[in-house]
Amino acid sequence: MAEQRIVRPEDVLSDEENTGMMNGLEVRKGSVAAFIANVKILESLAPTDPGYPEVEAQLRALAPAVRAVGVFDVLAPRSATLAAIVGEDRLSGNAAAGS
Repeated sequence: MAEQRIVRPEDVLSDEENTGMMNGLEVRKGSVAAFIANVKILESLAPTDPGYPEVEAQLRALAPAVRAVGVFDVLAPRSATLAAIVGEDRLSGNAAAGS
């Protein structure tokens, strides 16, 4: 069996770097944390809230980076709403093409 090595944050992106290529996409440092923060904000808003569309748009914009990092390979959205926003409809059995 091949020896498995742990991966530390600095192995992925050094302190000096702000972006990195992940599966062919340039991903900015902080993208996953921003995505998670916006998911929490979205969950606290009613769909009729005036701020909802802005948060939803930011999640859609961040989804490719989060996907490139591999988040959706190991974690699934908890809500059908989030799954639909990011194109990960695994909750209903319909994963987006290419994911």
